[in-house]
Amino acid sequence: MFQRIFFAAVVSGVIAGLFATAVQSVQVIPLIYEAEKYEKKEPIPLPQTHEDHPDEGGDFSRLALTLVSNVVSGVGFALLLVGCFAIRGEVDWRRGILWGVGGFIVFSLAPAIGLPPELPGVDAAPLPHRQLWWILTVAATAAGLILLAFKPGAAFKALGVVLIVLPHLIGAPHPETGGGPVPRALLERFILMSLMASAAFWVVLGLCAGYFFSRLKGAS
Repeated sequence: MFQRIFFAAVVSGVIAGLFATAVQSVQVIPLIYEAEKYEKKEPIPLPQTHEDHPDEGGDFSRLALTLVSNVVSGVGFALLLVGCFAIRGEVDWRRGILWGVGGFIVFSLAPAIGLPPELPGVDAAPLPHRQLWWILTVAATAAGLILLAFKPGAAFKALGVVLIVLPHLIGAPHPETGGGPVPRALLERFILMSLMASAAFWVVLGLCAGYFFSRLKGAS
């Protein structure tokens, strides 16, 4: 059982990490380069050709680090998903997608309501405060979704809704003076593209984890 869980998680995490990196290289990373122009107050050209972008080594390093981060995160999250599959029992790629959507809601969408993805140069609250609120939001949202999905009875459903809403009633930490040099239109586009990339990552991760887990379970 452990070998099946580990293999399904590793393969799924690598596939999802590669896919997420490809999406981010097109939708997200160029926006970070654009924001760095305002952060450093000097033009930093977007990566295009060897002639008009001399810092190709730095671009490659950033993309490589993004890939490693995505693959490691993908394997870690896939282990979590496949562990849940093993506990719940029957699962296929369709149910895997639903679990992936749940992972997106818990780890990306719910925290982004209070603390949206940030660009370089954007003012933010102290990191420990943001980390604490993020952990609270993830834990409460996960517990709330579990109650809504798996616990019958109106009382459990109501408690699930309360848990999901609670972190947002408390409120996310924000700097006393908001703003920064980055244009709002660029920030809004970055938030949208980041969430779209995250949603794609989670859907692919859930699909692959469900598929490989079910195939390996059938083969055992």
